[in-house]
Amino acid sequence: MQDDLTATEAARRLGISLDTLRRWDRDGKIEVTRDAANRRRVAASEVERLTDSRPQQLSARNRFAGVVSSVEVEGLLAQVEIEVHGPVRIVAVITRDAVESLGLAPGAPATGIVKSTSVLVER
Repeated sequence: MQDDLTATEAARRLGISLDTLRRWDRDGKIEVTRDAANRRRVAASEVERLTDSRPQQLSARNRFAGVVSSVEVEGLLAQVEIEVHGPVRIVAVITRDAVESLGLAPGAPATGIVKSTSVLVER
């Protein structure tokens, strides 16, 4: 049991909620054991297996694929405008480093992700 994690620890390492971990257990997507107090325990190797097989992805449902129409960099921040299908555009203020690491420039494909009051950008 040395390399076993509590359900909370396993969920944190997987980047999911405890409810999701419980649902995965019920659905057979994750292998868990139970301790003497009937609490879920997850082997570190099981967390590693799932981490390796899961693509890194945000949980936001509102994704708007389009093309970058402008990038305005000023100091540490940048404003990125993405034209999406129809007469819609998404504007995000992100860091200059993010613009550089994503390789954002007019004409590049990008996806605006609306999560709560924030707009994220992925490529």
